[in-house]
Amino acid sequence: MKIIVAHNFYQQPGGEDQVFADECRLLAEHGHEVTPFTVHNDDVPEYSRLGLARATVWNGAVAAELGELVRTTKSELVHFHNTFPLLSPAVYHAARSAGAAVVQTLHNYRLLCPGANFFRDGRICEDCLGKRFAWPAIQHACYRGSRAATAVTATMLAAHRLKRTWTEAVDAYVALTEFARGKLIAGGLPEDKIAVKPNFVSPDPQAGAGRGGYALYVGRLSAEKGIDLLLSAWRRLDGAVPLKIVGDGPLADQVREAAERDPHIERLGAQPLDKVHQLLGEAAFLVCASACYEGLPKTIVEAFAKGTPVVAPWHGAMAEIVEHGRTGLHFAPGDADSLAAQALSLFRDAPARERMRGAARAEFEAKYTAARNYALLLEIYRAALGRRGRGAAALDAELKQEEVLCS
Repeated sequence: MKIIVAHNFYQQPGGEDQVFADECRLLAEHGHEVTPFTVHNDDVPEYSRLGLARATVWNGAVAAELGELVRTTKSELVHFHNTFPLLSPAVYHAARSAGAAVVQTLHNYRLLCPGANFFRDGRICEDCLGKRFAWPAIQHACYRGSRAATAVTATMLAAHRLKRTWTEAVDAYVALTEFARGKLIAGGLPEDKIAVKPNFVSPDPQAGAGRGGYALYVGRLSAEKGIDLLLSAWRRLDGAVPLKIVGDGPLADQVREAAERDPHIERLGAQPLDKVHQLLGEAAFLVCASACYEGLPKTIVEAFAKGTPVVAPWHGAMAEIVEHGRTGLHFAPGDADSLAAQALSLFRDAPARERMRGAARAEFEAKYTAARNYALLLEIYRAALGRRGRGAAALDAELKQEEVLCS
């Protein structure tokens, strides 16, 4: 199959970028002809303020370029990851006009919330969910702390709701969890077009031993990730559980100060993936303190691959991904005492950790391998192509032939 995989890179590298690369590689390994189509937010300064606003709502130049690429490569399907802001929803219409089916992976909640994460003023916020126009987001400057930028985002969402882009121009949506699927349906996306396919880890990093004697945090050092809560919980632990913190972000100074005060907290900064996997494999557990709902943090999937249990808040997708008492423990969202208690309990209970290590690894093998992901992806592509009128029997024969050639 000929597939274009499209992505708008953020200025700060993140998990979406890695998923884009992983899926391009996965499809190519199975014999598909993959053509990447990308833009980068490093180009944003080249736009005037008005020009960027227009491009966010409808970037005709980029859409025309994509449409021509579909025609010249004779691609049957375009799979989008992030389209915000420079690709714009215009690319869906261009792909369909050129004859391709359209698939969109939703890594966050941007279609329902201009801030993309249902998080405001240190708490979960769903004030814009289901609204025709996201007035509350503009009032609270939810996107980049700017009412003007938020207004542009809200206008883009509302304009394409009126144009029926979200319901008619996309043939299949990919949600990362059942929780996210439920929110997308509540926000007005068509239920029959939303499939659940999680992120995956490949190559398999193999299980670690978990004998490092420390808890581990890996991620962006920012408010929505619960850094304040994490540090508050560790003050209560008073050195009982050593903590290593990997990552960078706006709260890096806060983490540095905490590490200077407490010798049991070690700030490691950003680390390469192989080092992260090594740290995950030796950690007693991974701690996720997120104050927001999250999508599907790839770090959790990597922890499961290494056989490492996870301590996470009991809300949003975390309540679904981590099974309390089996693959990790839940704590009450926003409660530093609860987080500290669960961390201490798991750190001191070696037999429970060992049981959870086996369960975490089993969870990875059942849900998050490349083979499982590829099978799910093909089903989504079949559904999308079917909605574009391709015969199911002919499509199945083509895919089976490709699978045989790649086996």
